[in-house]
Amino acid sequence: MDNSTKEKEAIALMAEAEKKVRSSQSFFGSLFGGSSKMEEACDTYGRAANMFKMAKNWSAAGNAFCQAALLHLQMQSKHDAATNFIDAGNAFKKADPQEAINCLIRAIEIYTDMGRFTIAAKHHVTIAEIYETELVDIDKAIAHYEQAADYYKGEESTSSANKCLLKVAAYAAQLEQYPKAIEIYEQALFFFFTTCGLTKTLACICCPHQFQKNCNRGTFITKYLRYCRKTKKCFFFMDDFEQNIPKSSQ
Repeated sequence: MDNSTKEKEAIALMAEAEKKVRSSQSFFGSLFGGSSKMEEACDTYGRAANMFKMAKNWSAAGNAFCQAALLHLQMQSKHDAATNFIDAGNAFKKADPQEAINCLIRAIEIYTDMGRFTIAAKHHVTIAEIYETELVDIDKAIAHYEQAADYYKGEESTSSANKCLLKVAAYAAQLEQYPKAIEIYEQALFFFFTTCGLTKTLACICCPHQFQKNCNRGTFITKYLRYCRKTKKCFFFMDDFEQNIPKSSQ
């Protein structure tokens, strides 16, 4: 089956889906199986979308997925609606980046309403990447990376949040927003060392002339706490150290 034949079949499926929708909305249709007609229409729109994809008509595929998503919303099937908006966004990415973003935002709105913030964050990253590579709007890319990081942090996915923030820092540096970039890099460095159990190493990097070998973590930090408090390079990790110093070392 060539692309032209696939596209004709997809168009026929779209017409069939629209007919099912009209039937479900008629007086008699609403009395006799209106909801089942809507479900059938959703399935038919999905089949049409996949046929358009096979024909490489990405805009038509995206539109068909959108129609299915809107019907799922009418039926209060939020998860299915979000899934179809994502499918629409993936199709539109190949033809209309801005429309892809619009679909992804619709999906994000549904996921956040459902409390699925990790999934919402993932799609904010996708939007940021579209702004980076397709629409070349760095300010908007930064905004979506920051929103993704915020959602990841709320779900305790600190590593994923840091990946997003490092992208923000790189762009902030390009835009000569150096204080913002430095703050993010410091936070990322602190996270790396503390999660790897290398807090002493971090202190030694920031204050190398205070380094002593084979010293207990609590003793080391207590001994040089006052000095480090006065050192701008060290301020960003001292709060955590103070909170976690063993009482015996204080």
